[in-house]
Amino acid sequence: MQRIMCKSKIHRVKVTATKLYYEGSIAVDTVLLAAADILPGEKVEVLNLNNGSRIETYAIPGKKGSGEVCLNGPSARFACEGDEVIILAYAVVDNEEAKNMKTKVVHVDSSNKVKD
Repeated sequence: MQRIMCKSKIHRVKVTATKLYYEGSIAVDTVLLAAADILPGEKVEVLNLNNGSRIETYAIPGKKGSGEVCLNGPSARFACEGDEVIILAYAVVDNEEAKNMKTKVVHVDSSNKVKD
């Protein structure tokens, strides 16, 4: 048996911009992506704490060290600048691996910088 497990979580990051007329995706500071072990092109789920929406899209690299979190294309309709979101990534793992798997959680400060 295989299970879909949450492997990564960027917790309560602030949306810095939205760009409706851009190819759909979410641009995330590459420092945050690396900290959460999320690769460019990887499918992510974005949960908006301000309006309750949940969307699926894919991650693209934002400017390193910028704190950028920008929803692009249709995803831009689901958030406003300043909204707090949670970005989740999942992995398909076998049953035994799932029992010992721990989600990598990245916490950020008010500037979307990784907290130690």
